[in-house]
Amino acid sequence: MGLAGLLVRFSARLDERANRAALAFRAAVEAVRPEGVEETASSLGSVFLRFDPGVTDHRKLSERVADLLGARDWFAAPLPAGRRLWTVPAVFDGPDLAAAASLVGLSPSDAAEELAAARVRVLAIGFAPGLPYMGTLPAHWDIPRQTALTPVAPAGAIVVAVRQIIIFPTATPTGWRQVGRTGFRAFRPGAADPFPLAAGDEIRFRPVTGRDLDALTSADPAGGGAVAEALP
Repeated sequence: MGLAGLLVRFSARLDERANRAALAFRAAVEAVRPEGVEETASSLGSVFLRFDPGVTDHRKLSERVADLLGARDWFAAPLPAGRRLWTVPAVFDGPDLAAAASLVGLSPSDAAEELAAARVRVLAIGFAPGLPYMGTLPAHWDIPRQTALTPVAPAGAIVVAVRQIIIFPTATPTGWRQVGRTGFRAFRPGAADPFPLAAGDEIRFRPVTGRDLDALTSADPAGGGAVAEALP
């Protein structure tokens, strides 16, 4: 990956086991921090290592990484420590809920209930600052993106596609279908920790009324009433 990057890929497509492997392997790399590695990042099924080419090179780092890869079965490795479970108040009344439900083969109310009951993992952070790709949803939620862009989905919009669900951290155009909304902000400029979510965290939604969500967001503008607890 360029002059100063190395990519370790566990899968070329969305795969829950590969995502677990990527999260576990990245944590292992961070723990040993091979000489010259300056930064790591995980995606849906891979891990990127950025290194200082004045300290190491692709060959040396590849050898060190190969040793680490061979140390265990990363697909069977436990998820890393330090993860959190977030409970996020949400309203499932999005403008695209009916369309998404039709593609899934459910009524809008049943689709909303199923999404509200889902417990998903933050598979990766990317595309926009703090944006969490979360999943995986059941197989019948493997629905395509829209063929046209929605010009702007607001911050806090909950959108779905390809067995994943996202909370938009900022207003942005999207081809994903908006099924709900929350007051939770995944990007908080100026805060000590501007990205509250981390890959590996888990999310569950707590259905509330629109009035209750407005009150929660007024009292907690950044979190929208969300709470986090440590996972074992």
